Amino acid sequence: MDQRMIAGHAPTPPAARMENHGPTMARVAMTTGQDVFARAGSMVAYEGYIQYESNPASWGRAIAGRLTGESVPLMKCQGDGLLYLADYGANVVCLPLENDNISVNATNVLAFDAHLEWGVQRVKGIAKFAGQGLFNLGISGTGWVAVTSRGLPIVVDCAQSGETYVDPDALVAWSTGLQVNGKRSFKAGSLIGRGSGEAYQLGFSGTGFVIVQPSEDSTDRLAQQQ
Repeated sequence: MDQRMIAGHAPTPPAARMENHGPTMARVAMTTGQDVFARAGSMVAYEGYIQYESNPASWGRAIAGRLTGESVPLMKCQGDGLLYLADYGANVVCLPLENDNISVNATNVLAFDAHLEWGVQRVKGIAKFAGQGLFNLGISGTGWVAVTSRGLPIVVDCAQSGETYVDPDALVAWSTGLQVNGKRSFKAGSLIGRGSGEAYQLGFSGTGFVIVQPSEDSTDRLAQQQ
């Protein structure tokens, strides 16, 4: 094969534990003893010797997630080599955590280092606006996390932008150190018959970031995963 034909697609030597190979794929540099949790079914290729298994320790958390409508089906990956992950062609963002805490929409979780602390958590402060709670996956510690976005996301630094308002249906992840407040944008009488998240938003302020995807409806992808 003419090497010029694959020059723009061939993998390059890894520069980080977890990084992008193109906008819609994550590449993880696997070594023995540094396991990764990944969304079940997200492996598209690997080099070297890598094994996969369901994670019994996560079953209780996965069940808790189903009770809240946020199922997190995970597999444990271990071994030596390069692991490639993707999720139905969604954009991928790889995040290095340094003693950080983030909250991730469960449907946007692609992978994270197994040594990180994680669990289902409820986002406070929006029930009175939305009529229900919002449940996410909280991940904390020092390591790597890969999240997906339906389209090219925007990452907002709230320390630079001041208070930022986001449609909850477009949220991917945010730093849990941020202050979160709910806000209505319609009068009560105008809310009748409205199912859109545009009737209320979440406001974020403080030091940290918010990741927002250019999509307000994940129904189609959820249907594919069930």
